[in-house]
Amino acid sequence: MNLALTVLEIVSPVFLLAAIGFGWVKLGFEYRLQFVTRLAMTLAVPCLIFISLVNTTLDPAALTTLTMASVAAYAGVLIASLALVRLMRLNRKTFAAPLVFGNTGNLGLPLALFAFGEVGLQYAVVVFAVMAILSFTIGIWLVAGSGSFGKVLSEPLVWATLLGALFLWQDWGLPTFAANTLGLIGQMAIPLMLITLGVAVGRLSAGGFGRAILLSLIKLGICVGIAWSVGLYFALDREAFGILVLQVATPVAVTSYMLAEKYGADAQSVAGLVVVSTLMSIAALPLLLALLL
Repeated sequence: MNLALTVLEIVSPVFLLAAIGFGWVKLGFEYRLQFVTRLAMTLAVPCLIFISLVNTTLDPAALTTLTMASVAAYAGVLIASLALVRLMRLNRKTFAAPLVFGNTGNLGLPLALFAFGEVGLQYAVVVFAVMAILSFTIGIWLVAGSGSFGKVLSEPLVWATLLGALFLWQDWGLPTFAANTLGLIGQMAIPLMLITLGVAVGRLSAGGFGRAILLSLIKLGICVGIAWSVGLYFALDREAFGILVLQVATPVAVTSYMLAEKYGADAQSVAGLVVVSTLMSIAALPLLLALLL
């Protein structure tokens, strides 16, 4: 009973904030998705990542190990997803990237914070940064047939990660006014991302509902199984292990739909995966948390 209550307390804020965004758009209120997404990903999230790394009390060696584990986990998920696409004779351009990359930003970061506190958030930004770099290279290659290393270098969150890692490595600090300012900006990130997630899901319509359910279930099984195995192999501590599994297991990201639209894939099928996997996560993530806590 206590465990169930703890899990409920963790996941409730995440899904309630997303529900606010969903209800907002369904009531017909204006929400400039592109503007808010740009504000979050260009300013709020980079500040959150940078200040989390600068203020971290974690051992740099532990962060390095988690980085390697994250790369290994996503490599395993990529191989399994490509095999699944080939086995089911699906269009790689449409289905490969959504099966690999989850919503580690909008959903993963808040969930990590609520489940494991500041330590969890510090670990989660590492997995998120790895996923972001891979999605802007391998992810774009899967959809468009070519990577975009220039896109990676233009992303503020990448530079925030590198700069934060440099500060951590050199044990540098920030003036109080700068730390307070960046921390305040970073605090916008989590509520903005969750409300935006709800808005984005509210504007999508599911396509290929039966196939979306099947693929969402398979994706969840692949991601949990591989991340769990990788976490054991790298002997991650409890918090890092939980964060790796949670982040890799997050549902299909809305950015997968945007990439499908941009590069001419079947965006409607991807939208179905986003909606179905996100709804499925309402039940799946609390169950997963119960195993990890």
